[in-house]
Amino acid sequence: MKRRAIAFIVALSCAFNLSIISGARVFAQQKQKKPVAKKPKGTTATPQTEQPATTTTQTGTPPAQQPGETEDVEPSTEPYTLLTKQLHWRAIGPANMGGRVADIAGDPHKPYTLYVATGTGGLFKTTDNGTSWSGIFDKQPVASVGAVAVAPQDSKIVWAGTGEPNGRNSSSWGNGVYKSEDGGGKWQNMGLRNTQTIARVIVDPADVNTVYVAAVGHLWGANRERGVFKTSDGGKTWTPSLQVDENTGAIDLVIDPSDHNTLYAAMYMRRRTPYSFTSGGPTGGIFKTTDGGRTWKKLTNGLPPQTGRIGLDVCRKDPKIVYAVIESDYGGAVSIDQLRSKSGGVFRSADKGETWERVNELTPRSFYFSQVRVDPNDDKRIYVLGYGLHVSDDSGKSFRGDGAKDIHGDLHAMWIDPTNGDHVLLGTDGGIYASYNRTASWDFINNIPLGEFYRVTVDMQKPYYIAGGLQDNFNWRGPSQTRNSDGITNADWISLGGGDGFYNALDPADPNITYSESQNGFIVRLNLKTGEQKFLQPQGKEGTPSFRFNWITPVWMSHYDGTVLYMGGNRLFKLTERGDKWEAISPDLSTQDPTKIITTGSGAETYGTIFTLSESPVTRGLIWAGTDDGKVWLTRDEGKTWTDLTNNFPASVRGFWVSRVEASHFEEGTAYVAIDGHRNDVFAPFAFMTNDYGKTWKPISANLPRNTVVKVIREDPFNKNLLFAGTEFGFFFSFDRGARWIKFMPGLPTVAVDDILVHPRDRDLVIGTHGRSIFVMDDIRALEEMTPEVRNSDVHLFSLRPALEFYYLPEGATWGKRVFKAPNPAFGAYIDFYQKSYNGEEYTIEIKDAQDHTVRKLTGTTVPEINRVVWNLQPDSTEDRGQFEQPRFVKPGEYTVTLTVGEKKQTQKLTVEAIDGLKVD
Repeated sequence: MKRRAIAFIVALSCAFNLSIISGARVFAQQKQKKPVAKKPKGTTATPQTEQPATTTTQTGTPPAQQPGETEDVEPSTEPYTLLTKQLHWRAIGPANMGGRVADIAGDPHKPYTLYVATGTGGLFKTTDNGTSWSGIFDKQPVASVGAVAVAPQDSKIVWAGTGEPNGRNSSSWGNGVYKSEDGGGKWQNMGLRNTQTIARVIVDPADVNTVYVAAVGHLWGANRERGVFKTSDGGKTWTPSLQVDENTGAIDLVIDPSDHNTLYAAMYMRRRTPYSFTSGGPTGGIFKTTDGGRTWKKLTNGLPPQTGRIGLDVCRKDPKIVYAVIESDYGGAVSIDQLRSKSGGVFRSADKGETWERVNELTPRSFYFSQVRVDPNDDKRIYVLGYGLHVSDDSGKSFRGDGAKDIHGDLHAMWIDPTNGDHVLLGTDGGIYASYNRTASWDFINNIPLGEFYRVTVDMQKPYYIAGGLQDNFNWRGPSQTRNSDGITNADWISLGGGDGFYNALDPADPNITYSESQNGFIVRLNLKTGEQKFLQPQGKEGTPSFRFNWITPVWMSHYDGTVLYMGGNRLFKLTERGDKWEAISPDLSTQDPTKIITTGSGAETYGTIFTLSESPVTRGLIWAGTDDGKVWLTRDEGKTWTDLTNNFPASVRGFWVSRVEASHFEEGTAYVAIDGHRNDVFAPFAFMTNDYGKTWKPISANLPRNTVVKVIREDPFNKNLLFAGTEFGFFFSFDRGARWIKFMPGLPTVAVDDILVHPRDRDLVIGTHGRSIFVMDDIRALEEMTPEVRNSDVHLFSLRPALEFYYLPEGATWGKRVFKAPNPAFGAYIDFYQKSYNGEEYTIEIKDAQDHTVRKLTGTTVPEINRVVWNLQPDSTEDRGQFEQPRFVKPGEYTVTLTVGEKKQTQKLTVEAIDGLKVD
């Protein structure tokens, strides 16, 4: 692990509420800051012949929610509106592994202004060619953006279509199309809310108020609101321009640069289930309009009779030339590893689509890629996106695979500067890349934390380390904070290996021993000191039934023995002696439906498996398990006997994916279960609690938003009434075991929260997000101790976490905005207190040592509810230590902290420690 250190710098202080640490440079002296205070259905256009499009109009006002539709319903936060105002999430990255990019657009008038749409992390903008970025969609109700377009007439007008179109098993969904009139500063939802997935937005170059949207529609079910839609009034109303049926949507859309009334649309039938994926059918194909979408005709001359996903592009230099990359199973399908189709491939038209020639068989993993681009100034230069970048210089007759040297694979988006074909941006499963020499070499844009974490875990080092696994970006481990004044940089993270990363476990006895799991239970033990690795996945004996492991296979390190791991497949496995030995301790816990466990492919559709595990920290041998096909089980004797609890749940959720089980930290018969119905096209939060070993289950979804799903639920290990919930669109907590939920997003963008934990020593709240990497809420004792009695008191001083004295190492050569740097937590002792009501009163905090001598007094004005003051561990002193001297800390030991607000006084003890080797005068 690389660290930077050159000269001494000290920790600067923070006071009152916001825990801010100063950015002062070398030899700056630490000083205490003064506190400061329903859509009409219409008729469907039949695409086989030229017919008028439907003229049914939908307003931008959201209709009442229908089954399968989504609605943005915010939970009420009363009476705790201000309760957590002074606590903030701290984004720690990392940014050295990106997330899935869905689309890229450039400002036609400002070459250094670019927009990048991500599949799970929102929408980003740069005005300096990628040196710095801002998240411009962070406060919207959804995080998945599938398309972005800048109006060619007015670059302040930006459109975003939500819901990525790449059809992954982990894909999120959107709620329509958005418009900004100030370059992404403010957004308005303009309708099409039930499309869920939008693949392309096109602004008519002749009329800024005319916009076309290609909507793919629901991934997991049928819906009518899919196809091509058009507005002529800037999004106030929408007309379905091209629709086929409830299963077929528009996956791509391009406009003729020489004739704004001519457009080409690619229609696509797709459907996911939890155990299968269908890509293509008889209803898809390429369609063309020459009258601005009033009528469409299907193009067939030279094209395959059956198609799947299709990508399109029109040559700017010669718009008669149109290219298509087409998935087709006509004549037989191909496997995931085969790049060439029996009847699909790259097709070229030289007469605006009237006739087509198949110029190449190339069409890599079509459902996931299927993007083709033509150099705007060279009609022979063609790019096909796939696992890598395929480049042709002879109009697609031949391709070479050297267009993506030394970059992350799986390519989804490409933007070519219309004025300079050498300038190219590429979006992949691993983030954003830029080329300035026509794809000969690439620069990785590694200053945006887009990590799509599935799971996180922590160790007990000081400072503690966090490990986690990401979609298509391995498993990684990095620090929660550093002793470096630069903060946390990409260099502080190290790879633990893998493919798609998921669960990790860290040996409590040896921090060099890690366990990392990749797709379908590929688990490896790694020694960071020696580099030794060992594959640990249980394997069936020849001639016996094979084991099944979910794409995200749960791995659990035992509370009682750090050399024991539990691992879920279709059976539960116990790994002992650090994984050197294993045994199956359950029968097949799935429904064992033979029609649903035979899917081929990448392994993402492997089904009939344990998806979540939880070992009771109260009683050894008590283990809960939930499966992807809706089963919930309990063993109270470490697998000797199992009880099926499935039928104790409401019938409405049986068979849905069990996203998480959580054993209580306080009561052996208590557990929590989160159930996710979105893979059945049901979008609602389902969370339950039992206190009788699963005999009965109480719903605890309460006021969670209707349009979201619960991905994880956790019980705080120090307060049984405090629950945390990670949903598709953010983080929530409850003070009363789920009777009421409070949205908790200060500093956190809208994003899926896939995992949650509380550090057992530091009491930090750590979350892994699927799209914006990792966030930490430093010291949540105030939440853990917020009982009804505290809320009813006038003033309350919470218990104090031990504080550590140290000096930051100096800054390194991490200059400029191009370098990613995440902040360390505020330095010092966190003093949190509660003030019931606001009356402008002053507070005084007096800190005394063991001899009852006052070493420091802090004063300020209270705010309602939680207040946070950070003492920099320095005594009151007017002593001038000189320009190049570090500030003096108080001596390590026990201190008494007394809070006074008016006539109210509260006292707590504080332990001050010094880092090993530090001598304090």
